Amino acid sequence: MLSIVLPVHNERDSLEPLLAEIEAVFADRPHEIVAVDDGSTDGSLDALRALRAAHPALRLVALRRRSGQSAALLAGFEAARGEIVVMLDADGQNDPADAPRLLNALEACSRCAAVVGYRTGRRDSPWKLLQSRIANSFRNWLTGDRIRDTGCGLKVMRRAAVLRLPRFVGMHRFFPTLLRMGGDTVLELPVSQRPRRYGTSKYGMWNRAFRGLRDAFGVRWLKARALHYEIREDIG
Repeated sequence: MLSIVLPVHNERDSLEPLLAEIEAVFADRPHEIVAVDDGSTDGSLDALRALRAAHPALRLVALRRRSGQSAALLAGFEAARGEIVVMLDADGQNDPADAPRLLNALEACSRCAAVVGYRTGRRDSPWKLLQSRIANSFRNWLTGDRIRDTGCGLKVMRRAAVLRLPRFVGMHRFFPTLLRMGGDTVLELPVSQRPRRYGTSKYGMWNRAFRGLRDAFGVRWLKARALHYEIREDIG
């Protein structure tokens, strides 16, 4: 069983075409799609309920109130039945057709906890690309890690590994760094990014910059205070 986890907040119009794409990509493999509605106000939850009839692999988790992307993802990971989870943004900008390549890389690497995408050929504005470049560089400098694209929503991870991570608001931006802090191996592979067809982005420059800065300082502190020890002898 493979679990595809979709955090959903006000993405009603993107859902039906995205579900059809996911099922076409994974038609030859047992899978489930765990859609987590994060307090949508545009009818996304009602749309998901209606789509269940046509998509039997679809399972729904509805949060009582909007709790943020990290909380929605963790709720999905906890509900998932598969040992491997595929994380996709629900806005359709991640191409589900890229996921099998990441999945194959993870399954071929027994020591790896995750294979994460980094976006190539991005069609964003020069200003947005500059913001992303600065944010990635600054986060890497603060955390001491080297991740090409912390904002890419397409990741394939071992469920047990991600459920062991420390939990905090904004942790989804640091999944690769947090896994590496715990001694896990993380690979990066290029993926495509498609233009948004429906709705609008939930992130602006200032809310993303402030939250990212605050969270990066938190990860830096966590990394500096992490426990490291080895058992020499266990006398039972």
